Amino acid sequence: MTQNVNVVVLISGSGSNLQALIDAAAKENSPFRVSAVISNRDDAFGLQRAAKADIETRVVPHTEFNSREEYDPALMAVIDSFNPDLVVLAGFMRILTDDFVRHYHQKLLNIHPSLLPKHKGLHTHRRAIEEGDSLHGASVHFVTEELDGGPVFLQARLDVQSDDTPESLAARVLQREHLIFPLAVSWFAEGRITLEGNQIFLDQLPLAEPVVFDFS
Repeated sequence: MTQNVNVVVLISGSGSNLQALIDAAAKENSPFRVSAVISNRDDAFGLQRAAKADIETRVVPHTEFNSREEYDPALMAVIDSFNPDLVVLAGFMRILTDDFVRHYHQKLLNIHPSLLPKHKGLHTHRRAIEEGDSLHGASVHFVTEELDGGPVFLQARLDVQSDDTPESLAARVLQREHLIFPLAVSWFAEGRITLEGNQIFLDQLPLAEPVVFDFS
């Protein structure tokens, strides 16, 4: 299969989900390719992962801008220089402006470490344990103006163990993220998953609930 869907990945840290995407894109039948990796931090280890895979990298330091309203247009200009078909947030720790989100409407995906709509924002694993959740996981969604509020179409679910710590739970969730994120990007690249208005379509049929992979 020709790798004809061009993906730009945004990161801020270690880039383990980026690595999962790089590995998936390297497979012979992959429907997508990672053309660039962009970070807001020059010390993000994910940049080294990208360089090792001969993927172009760019750094747009947020510290050089006074506000998100100044930063996001500069970031958009760098992203657009790679003519992406899809922009993927893989641990990009920035709140995006509405203008940014609208610019990439229907082609901006994020993975979030909770079973959305539960536990939007940060510290999801600690909050899941503190609230006594029996199930936890990760969600892939289209990004909209609402923080972590865009339509979800794919989730990984697992049991919260009685002896789980935030760190142990995070590690187990991350393993599942590495499985579902490349799958979600492949679905987009193959035209299987689309967003029309606020409605997700999978294989041209309305998706009432996210597809769930149950690892419990």
